[in-house]
Amino acid sequence: MKKTVLLVVLLITMLSSCNWFKDVPEVGVVLSDHFKNKLYKKFDTAVYNVVFKKHLDSLKSKFSNPNTLTNYYYTNEYKPELVTKFFVNGGLDSLQSYIGRSEQHGFSPNLFRYKQIESLLATLHANKFKSIDEVYLVIADLELNAAEGLIKYNNFVYYGSINPRKLFSRYYVPVKRPDSLSVTAVLQTKDIQKLLTSIQPSSPDYQVFQHKLSEYKADSGSKSYMVKTIMVNMERLRWKLPELGDEYVQVNIPDFSLTWFKNQDTLTQMKVCVGGKREEGYADKIKQYLKSGNLDDKPKNHETPLLYSKLNSIQVNPIWNIPVSIAQSEIYWQAVRDPYYLSNSNIKVYYKGKQIGEPDTIQWGKYSREKLPFQFKQGSGEGNALGKFKFIFDNGSSIYLHDTNNKSAFSKANRAISHGCVRVEKPLQFAETLVKDKYEYDQLRMEVNLPPIDTNRMAVYRKKMAKKADTLNVYKLKPKWFGVKKPVPLIINYITAWSQNGSLQFRPDVYGLDETLWDAMKKFM
Repeated sequence: MKKTVLLVVLLITMLSSCNWFKDVPEVGVVLSDHFKNKLYKKFDTAVYNVVFKKHLDSLKSKFSNPNTLTNYYYTNEYKPELVTKFFVNGGLDSLQSYIGRSEQHGFSPNLFRYKQIESLLATLHANKFKSIDEVYLVIADLELNAAEGLIKYNNFVYYGSINPRKLFSRYYVPVKRPDSLSVTAVLQTKDIQKLLTSIQPSSPDYQVFQHKLSEYKADSGSKSYMVKTIMVNMERLRWKLPELGDEYVQVNIPDFSLTWFKNQDTLTQMKVCVGGKREEGYADKIKQYLKSGNLDDKPKNHETPLLYSKLNSIQVNPIWNIPVSIAQSEIYWQAVRDPYYLSNSNIKVYYKGKQIGEPDTIQWGKYSREKLPFQFKQGSGEGNALGKFKFIFDNGSSIYLHDTNNKSAFSKANRAISHGCVRVEKPLQFAETLVKDKYEYDQLRMEVNLPPIDTNRMAVYRKKMAKKADTLNVYKLKPKWFGVKKPVPLIINYITAWSQNGSLQFRPDVYGLDETLWDAMKKFM
């Protein structure tokens, strides 16, 4: 009996040493079946893992997400999952094909390791290995290059190559960017062809841009300005902006326009004036100002920020809380030159929250502009810089849409002239669209001395007008707020090219943001 047991043990040991009981990893089975080559059944996971880890370490510095990639493969026991799942079914060939067409998006294919993937796929397809040891490095190299190419291609095409919030100092639109979870989800895809198809930008503008891009590039560089403008606007279309919904308002700075969209139709459109362009040499001048602290060295920068918010109310006959920067650079000097400027302009002065009764008596020479202790508010009325309407939305830049007394500015071609807020051409029409209520709209009209649309309310209107005209009891104009039934999404955007009625529209790069974006993108072309 003992001899029999000993014989069985010896037999099992011999069989094990011959790999008869060794589990062949899935990649070995898949490749063996595909090529009808038993060589791949000799695939040794332990040996492969050593090769893979060493190769991963050698490539880390060249990868865009080395830590995420390392953690992913460590968690998955270094299995070559992309090769296993997508070599035989053509998924990796599809990846190579999509990457090879990256120029359609304005990117160089080699940015996504095109040459490496092409060469490695050709080597594996050739199936000319003499030993299993030759296979390990090819599989490891293909797995890692495919992973890096897939991740980066997905990130650039689906999210954009540039994070605008890091590039632009006045970009306050939340954009969704790739993270470790999204990268892991890409690596875990079950259908690489479906993934690659789904991430292709599908907006009509983007598709027109792609067609025009290839057309202009073929035109021997004679339309280089258009190529650049198209490519930066393609990048903007790749950014994952907040979901605006079926109805929203967009201010496009380079077009100096406001458009109200509903279900892709235009409810209303009007001209706007936006903030003036920053001073030439702003970057160098701001460094000088930060050193000196002298306001005379401070360069002007009134550019309207790019932002996302929701319009939530209207202030009729608004009060203008004058920003500190304007008080220091303009109001102070006006008051110094003309002691009656403040009272004539209906500007009230406050010190530590209390109104100063006679601002004309302030001795301005006693105060430095840098440490001006006063706050300034312009009261409601005809001379108010905000006009009769202020359209309010939450933001951290003290920016709003408003009316203006300077209507002639809307006839200018370049309307980058404000201190940063957005002046709207047709505030009454905009207010009507915003309140969406006939009764509220009539109330609003009467506040600005316009008769109601509903003639049954004429008696109320006449009574209001009589009260304002009463010379014995001086009527004091005060601001009044009107809410909206539902907050309306607002995006202040920067778009210098788009498709309209089958042709491309181009607008000037008024703030130089195209140039800044272009400089950041050039390394990816």
